[in-house]
Amino acid sequence: MTLDLLGASSYLWRIKHNISHHTYTNLAGGDDDIDLGLLGRLSPVQPRHRFHRVQQFYVWALYGFLIPKWHFVYDFKNVARGRIARSRFPRPRGWNLAELIGGKAVFFGWALVVPALFHPWWVVLLYYAGTSFVLGLVLSVVFQLAHCVEGADFPEPPPGTDRLSEPWAVHQVQTTVDFARKNRLLSWYVGGLNFQIEHHLFPRICHVHYPRIADIVEAACAEFGVRYTARESFLGAVSSHWRWLRHMGRPLVKNAELEGASL
Repeated sequence: MTLDLLGASSYLWRIKHNISHHTYTNLAGGDDDIDLGLLGRLSPVQPRHRFHRVQQFYVWALYGFLIPKWHFVYDFKNVARGRIARSRFPRPRGWNLAELIGGKAVFFGWALVVPALFHPWWVVLLYYAGTSFVLGLVLSVVFQLAHCVEGADFPEPPPGTDRLSEPWAVHQVQTTVDFARKNRLLSWYVGGLNFQIEHHLFPRICHVHYPRIADIVEAACAEFGVRYTARESFLGAVSSHWRWLRHMGRPLVKNAELEGASL
């Protein structure tokens, strides 16, 4: 319920994160985390528009709107639709519904109403906008550095099937990238999410064990011929995400030429 007290539904988060993202990682239409709608293109199978050519410049500002969207739009929209990406779910009822509505009410109360009793309304909104923007940017970037970068796969099921060709564990490794694994300060700050491969394989294991687990996973991948990708630094991962955004914004013909040249 701590997530509800921060203004986001824990009921819907379990579906968005545990089902949509952890099951269908980087699968367009299945993984809601790679869906920016019309404004951005993160997967090769998503439609491209001309303005995506400059998305590597403007998309960072869009990331900052994640939190206000989550607070005011996303949860309500998903409850009304009864699905997240392609995953349908039972709409919250009883205690789950009370938890969702009560959490929103408590959050808006302590974050907006109570401060407005002591400060001008515009100051309250200004601080909410600033803190929300920073939080949205940090959250978005941390997650994007693990999946929407060079070296991460964006698989599609073979035509006429609903199954991917790779087993689940292999799919998780090849659609995910670790970064800055030796940066202990960053590992503490992001709660081990820079060890994203290990997080996807062992989500129930405490993240403090990920550094030691990573060596075992990497060795096992080398033994069985599974690609394991890790960026050395945080800035290297940010640069890789920028290049991926640029690549996804280029004309489709040019993308095909680049992919053919790399082969």
